[in-house]
Amino acid sequence: MAAPTATVDLSAALITAPVPIGHWLAILPVAHCITLGAVLLMLRAYPRLQAWLAIPGLAALALIDAALLAKVAADGPLTMVMGRWLPPFGIAFTVDLFGALMAFTAALAALAGGIYALADIGESGRRYGFFPLLMLLMAGVTGAFLTGDIFNLYVWFEVLLISSFGLIILGSEREQIDGALKYAVLNLIATTLFLVGVGILYAAFGTLNMADIAARAGDLRGTAPLMTLASLFVLAFGMKAAAFPVNFWLPAAYHTPRIVVSALFAGLLTKVGIYALIRVMVMLLPMERQELSLVIALVAAATILIGALGALAENDIRRLFGYVVISGIGNMLAGVALGGAGGISGAVFYALHSMVLMTALYLAAGEIARRGGGFSLSALGGLYRQSGGFAALSLVLFLAACGLPPFSGFWPKVILVKASLDLGAWWLAAAILLGGFLTTIAFGRLFLLAYWRPAPIAPTPIALSPTALRPPGARWRTGLPLAALTALVVGFGILPEQLLALSQSAAAGLVDPQAYLHSVFAEGRAP
Repeated sequence: MAAPTATVDLSAALITAPVPIGHWLAILPVAHCITLGAVLLMLRAYPRLQAWLAIPGLAALALIDAALLAKVAADGPLTMVMGRWLPPFGIAFTVDLFGALMAFTAALAALAGGIYALADIGESGRRYGFFPLLMLLMAGVTGAFLTGDIFNLYVWFEVLLISSFGLIILGSEREQIDGALKYAVLNLIATTLFLVGVGILYAAFGTLNMADIAARAGDLRGTAPLMTLASLFVLAFGMKAAAFPVNFWLPAAYHTPRIVVSALFAGLLTKVGIYALIRVMVMLLPMERQELSLVIALVAAATILIGALGALAENDIRRLFGYVVISGIGNMLAGVALGGAGGISGAVFYALHSMVLMTALYLAAGEIARRGGGFSLSALGGLYRQSGGFAALSLVLFLAACGLPPFSGFWPKVILVKASLDLGAWWLAAAILLGGFLTTIAFGRLFLLAYWRPAPIAPTPIALSPTALRPPGARWRTGLPLAALTALVVGFGILPEQLLALSQSAAAGLVDPQAYLHSVFAEGRAP
């Protein structure tokens, strides 16, 4: 498609018509997070009040994102231009079905984490800014999902990274500082590569608006260094998503912070990297994605297997779950490599499933530590005898992580395996299935050792945070979010039709972004 306009009269580029109320939904989630984060920061001397303002605020964020998802699903992509300047001059927030789905699911995971934090984060952690940092983290995550400007995607990456640095060192323990250093160095390298790619892209296109880039990429393919750009973006986003061979930072960092922080990181942060990779490679640079598809597929297969083998070898439950996160990233990368409506819909479905599941798994790890006295498999046992209900809930999450029916992890793997076989990539399908098999063995080992075998007579003591020993009356604070997320995992598995349809529609909008472009260049001009 040719560029929508070759020359634009700047005097006519300013929007003068009033903006419909519905368009404000595109920026309301980010504005809500930033405003509430600032209010909570001003209330740092009142840690209890912070908590009871943050939870309704997170619930409101989920409702706003639900309204945004409903509007986009009904009316198509939605654009709001900052400063009332027409694209590509103004900074645009453009929300399609993919972005709206990711933002809504992230809000649900954050709400569950916020409720769990009422029991997991003590007064000291609240004074040091857990809830303000959580809201700023959500501003960065949500902004990345909703922005229509690639430089602002970089900006929202920076916002979520800064807030995540604060969250990962909350408590200032030696292990946390060590994990934060590894996390920071690799993510800063990835961010630098991303910024270099943005600079080259701007030099080639003269614009940072994603719709404008997508519209003009075909005309510039013979002159602009698009393969160099695509390679930079794959490397940068692969590092952020913890893809092989730059995945070693994740299991070295995600086990160090408070368990609720680990849960939020595992559920949200790597998915932002996957989101950016899908958005850029599928919508903006589809031909380059096709050229790099074999490389991405090899990386995907290696990521799946390294993650599954790492989970088999681990003794610490938190590190085990970190490798499960990595294996899941490989499955999403497989969808990117396959391309087309089938591969991309599988990647989208898997991302939504993983956001819910990995948050729940880490929250379950916190409950395992509270009941069993630590995170070490060699020192755990007897959890089934303690609570059959918790054991059953954990088993549901474990089976979902393995991709077994009838839970949510089953369907995206079916889609990805079918798409692989349809393209003749039998080895990629085999890697997906083998990864699921090895993950099943890893979780079977976890269940047998921690739940099924008798409790040790003298368990090895381990230093837990004071809040790991749940105070009286806090059961609902840990049990409610865990049960709610597990219910979503079961619901998406038993009744997948709606989520399948949404994932397929989101994938279709990425593969053929005409509705996205129309939203920016038609609705953006005359909202």
